[in-house]
Amino acid sequence: MQDSTPQATLMPKDGMVKLAHVMYGLHAFSALTGLVSAAFIVTAFLSGWPSIIAVVLNYMNQREVRGTYLESHFRWQLRTFWFALLWVVVALALAFTLIGIPVALVLALGVGIWVLYRLARGWSALGAERPMPF
Repeated sequence: MQDSTPQATLMPKDGMVKLAHVMYGLHAFSALTGLVSAAFIVTAFLSGWPSIIAVVLNYMNQREVRGTYLESHFRWQLRTFWFALLWVVVALALAFTLIGIPVALVLALGVGIWVLYRLARGWSALGAERPMPF
């Protein structure tokens, strides 16, 4: 079985590890506000200012982490955000039909749990200075 973990060859520049932690923290803050408010986790994650700021920071600093293990974390965070958005769009499309409303609610709850899992797994790997799989 082949290892799908990217091989990092360079050391991250000063401050980039801290920035990656900050971005995970911003995403987590947005997602967790969905737990304590009426909003779903996934909608809070996608529409919260902290997550949007994290996505902007991610795109602005991608070049700085190229070739390091942080590149996989930046990609992991962006994929989490964009795939969550995709599934919310699917859930919204389902919600337009009366029959699809229960499916849309279950889908939104499932995506919220998936977002929390991805954030926990990624942040844990970052703390251990391990790259994320492709």
